[in-house]
Amino acid sequence: MQILIYLLITLGTAAFMEFVAWFAHKFVMHGFLWDWHEDHHKPQYKGEKFFEKNDRFFLVFAIPSALAYILGTVTPLSWLFFVGVGISIYGLIYFLIHDVYIHRRFSWFKQLDNRYSRAILRAHGTHHAKQTKEEGESFGLLAVHPKFFKKRKAQAKNQ
Repeated sequence: MQILIYLLITLGTAAFMEFVAWFAHKFVMHGFLWDWHEDHHKPQYKGEKFFEKNDRFFLVFAIPSALAYILGTVTPLSWLFFVGVGISIYGLIYFLIHDVYIHRRFSWFKQLDNRYSRAILRAHGTHHAKQTKEEGESFGLLAVHPKFFKKRKAQAKNQ
């Protein structure tokens, strides 16, 4: 029974992280920490630099995960360890989808082509079409608005 509880905590945390990422993207990255995120919308280096200031957000999410691992190991709150695992799982998914698949920072996943992967690309493309902090839309990654499942022409007709 305890294994099931820990599995649910892990999966629930990973799922909840989509909301946390959406909230952080909309109100933190496009808010008071726009200075860190801006170069992601307006790449200045075009291959000269591998890292962007935006990559600092990795630490913003990795530190709570690491703390959950530590506290879940050294305190009686062992369930916190599985919160850390859930955050890590979401972080891995985010890295693979956002940095590898969408932005092609690594040349893996060249053959992904299905309705969902195209919807993710359309949603993210719409987000990046705006280069200011105020004009954003589609701040999530995995939860994609149904309009992005339509082809671009059909999408444009409905707007």
